[in-house]
Amino acid sequence: MQDNTLLETLKWKKFPVLDHGFVCLVDVMGSDTAVVQAARVSYGEGTRKTSDDRTLLRYLMRHRHTTPFEMAEVKLLVRVPMDTWRQWIRHRTASVNEYSTRYSLAIDAVYATESDAWRRQATANRQGSEGMIGTECGSRLTEREKAFHEQARSLYEERIGSGVAREQARKDLPLSTYTEAYWKVDLHNLLRFLALRMEPNAQFEIVRYATTIGQEIVRPIFPLVWEAFLDYQLKSMRLSRLEQDVLSRLARSGRIPADEEQFLEAQDESWRTLERCRERDECREKLIRLGILAVRSESNGG
Repeated sequence: MQDNTLLETLKWKKFPVLDHGFVCLVDVMGSDTAVVQAARVSYGEGTRKTSDDRTLLRYLMRHRHTTPFEMAEVKLLVRVPMDTWRQWIRHRTASVNEYSTRYSLAIDAVYATESDAWRRQATANRQGSEGMIGTECGSRLTEREKAFHEQARSLYEERIGSGVAREQARKDLPLSTYTEAYWKVDLHNLLRFLALRMEPNAQFEIVRYATTIGQEIVRPIFPLVWEAFLDYQLKSMRLSRLEQDVLSRLARSGRIPADEEQFLEAQDESWRTLERCRERDECREKLIRLGILAVRSESNGG
């Protein structure tokens, strides 16, 4: 059953994210119990012990029986920069109603970047970042950003003051402008969102939102589901057939922990002729995480 005291504490509480953003629980339908009831279907509430509920939830998560998790829903109110929202809205399995700058004035808040927070473009991953740009350059970029934000807002307000329609006045607002939206999603698809957006390679800004939603809202409302989610999704590891073959060859050779040369000897045949191979790189990273590959040589790695 749902803890009404807990829900009253959480509802409409704004958990801050970034400089002007937040996530806020509007409503929730269901709990851990709702998931196990849906799975059992023929049993009424209270027919199983909590320990049995935990065992069943973990079985469902472990074996990817997703339908019972769709029986619970969460509705959030979020304030998020528009560029981050573009990534968020790609998860098309939710019901969304967004703040409209066609009808209302644009929110007077933008996501600003601190001088030590400018990230470098990753060399191996075109859609990611790695490392930071120095603060000397970062300070200059932050000053330029601030001036641009002020100029863009001034232009917008000038258009509004001149009687320009809001739908047209908004067209040059930067993507750092905050928007707000109601986002209602079932628990299964919410966990899918969190699994993708709490992943280390996800963009920093959306990781902050996903982590806040997971830790501050999902974890207290669905504690047993959250535990299973951490164990079998977020902190688990999948091994493809090729990766299993590499691991088996290393095990048979008796060379664990292995070095980079031994890893390359054990690699799949389809990887051997490739100078760069992302699949091989991912396999290498998994073996490092498991303590099976002890040394990584940057010069050899795909």
